[in-house]
Amino acid sequence: MNVKLSNSVINALSSVTAIFTGLLAGLIILLLTNASQALLGFWAILSGGFSSMKEFGQVLYFATPIIMTGLSVGFAGRTGLFNIGASGQFLIGAYAAVLTGVKCDFLPGHLQWIAALLAAMLAGALWGAIPGLFKALFNVNEVISCIMTNYIGTYLVNFLITKTIFDSLRNQTMRISAAANLPKMGMDKVFREGFITSSANSGFFIAILFAVLIYIILEKTSFGYELKACGFNREAARYAGINEKRSIIVSMIIAGAMAGIGGALLFLAGSGKGITVVDTLAQEGFLGIPVALLGLNNPIGIIFSGLLIAYLNVGGFNMQLYHFAPQVIEIIIGVIIYFSAFALLVSKFIKSVRKRMRSK
Repeated sequence: MNVKLSNSVINALSSVTAIFTGLLAGLIILLLTNASQALLGFWAILSGGFSSMKEFGQVLYFATPIIMTGLSVGFAGRTGLFNIGASGQFLIGAYAAVLTGVKCDFLPGHLQWIAALLAAMLAGALWGAIPGLFKALFNVNEVISCIMTNYIGTYLVNFLITKTIFDSLRNQTMRISAAANLPKMGMDKVFREGFITSSANSGFFIAILFAVLIYIILEKTSFGYELKACGFNREAARYAGINEKRSIIVSMIIAGAMAGIGGALLFLAGSGKGITVVDTLAQEGFLGIPVALLGLNNPIGIIFSGLLIAYLNVGGFNMQLYHFAPQVIEIIIGVIIYFSAFALLVSKFIKSVRKRMRSK
């Protein structure tokens, strides 16, 4: 029991160290670019998300999709796979949700947003299955096939939008019907500043529910145990009678479904945001990587790391009041990613040394 607690402490310290290192790097950059305003800009980063209820609502809004993509990357990571394809799965799911939100306005009541979520989950799962099938059947490295599906997914969605639900005046998808928007559940009345409301909605609670569900699957079911066993040692899992190929495909299907739902939760939020026809990959998919990394691929940890990354992004917007470029936040997140990976390697090294010492 003590060993388990010590390992948890080491893992937590590695994440905390990465966060503080990233913030320190950001402060140094601010000092180098504009020393007179650096402390004010840095304070805007630290306090921006709590400056008002409206800003905190925006933190919840921005955290929702990256919690889902973090779950996508983290779930695959727990099963021994690196799902770098969350960006493509996210966009495919987003398109399926928006298409349902525009075309299925005949559905009554809450059925339209529920149908849009299910469409996004199915589309993301199918797109995630592609690298899973390549890995299981042809032993193609999932990183290569995920990068491929990211770009194919981006250009495919651009093509489909222009043929089905394109608003040429805004260069993005048409507005979804009101019934396709996720319920606010009173969050627009709580997270507001005067007459200005935030974009917070029930999507945040949906993301939390999925995080809890993924945790239960991984930690409390034999199905989750089989998936993790393949991740730890595929040869041993195969010897134990676990179907390795099926586990790989199912893992990528679930990972794709999580990313697809993340796309739906962003564009069904009632913020008026549509999918823009551009040649760049969805940022939310790549933000899932540091979210999963900081959360140590633990679904509950991913909730908090997603909130942290969203909080930094909201602080980055406020930092512009002091004439700093918002790209500073991207540098901070980049440093956090780097030191998260480095700290994780250090923690694994410490664990291996301690294990050898105990064996002696």
